[in-house]
Amino acid sequence: MLCQKCHERQANVHVNKIVGGKMSATHLCEQCAKENGDFLTQFAAGNPFDFNHLLSGLLNMESSPGVSPPGVVAPAQCSTCGMTYGQFTKIGRFGCPDCYDHFAVRLDPLLRRIQSSTTHTGKVPAKSGERVKQRKTLEQFRREMQEAIASEQFERAAELRDKIRELETQLSE
Repeated sequence: MLCQKCHERQANVHVNKIVGGKMSATHLCEQCAKENGDFLTQFAAGNPFDFNHLLSGLLNMESSPGVSPPGVVAPAQCSTCGMTYGQFTKIGRFGCPDCYDHFAVRLDPLLRRIQSSTTHTGKVPAKSGERVKQRKTLEQFRREMQEAIASEQFERAAELRDKIRELETQLSE
């Protein structure tokens, strides 16, 4: 595809803008993109696109690095890799899997702000999907049973108990 501005060079910068619910696409060569300025000024200066900087800016992580609930003290750094939460806000990723556990107190409010939940609710892998679906259904039945007991709907609670036992039997096979 040729550049939409100069019509000479191959377009390698593709910009999609959505304004008022309508999308417009622009395809430019690198030189025309640098000349265009706009939000592409960092390319003109020769700076590569930094996704982590964009992410920390969108989340405003540097000015609000995650707030611990009152009375709870978050660890200063991960005991496994030594990464601090401040380093995470600058880099945009953790140093090891244990960081998630060490900084959980600060991550929960951040994740809730970003995606409104701390539980994965997306797609399930096809190969292990059936068992995962059964476990999710089991958890849902348990919650519903507790709600039924709390609202004194004992017949509904008994039905859910039986469904839970049946699912537990299926999972143990």
